[in-house]
Amino acid sequence: MHDPIAASRRSALGAAATQAVVALLVALVFLAGDGTRAAVSAAIGGLALALGNVLATLLSLRGAVPARFAFAALLAGTSVKWLVVFVALGIALKAWQLPPLPMLAGLVAGLMAWLAGLRGLGTQRATKG
Repeated sequence: MHDPIAASRRSALGAAATQAVVALLVALVFLAGDGTRAAVSAAIGGLALALGNVLATLLSLRGAVPARFAFAALLAGTSVKWLVVFVALGIALKAWQLPPLPMLAGLVAGLMAWLAGLRGLGTQRATKG
């Protein structure tokens, strides 16, 4: 039996794992070029987004529910995702005084990896079945 919600959850969690790997790769690039603080900043940018997407996935894709509850869960998941991202970035910028440009690079790379991961996983699933 095919469960589209479980399949979507697996795809989203796989895309978040891809996002975390890309964030760490961007951090390694910054480590080689600009040092530890830049690498940590890039890692925080990408990993905060990956964590937010994992939480959004877990909140949004919990199972079969009526449409109004599914929409509310989607809104809650998206809100939690961006709250996690902005809090993490705010702490990193204000409390730890990390450089903003590597953080933005990690965030953008994470967003691109998320979209590519979802697209790639969706294409694989469509060709399999």
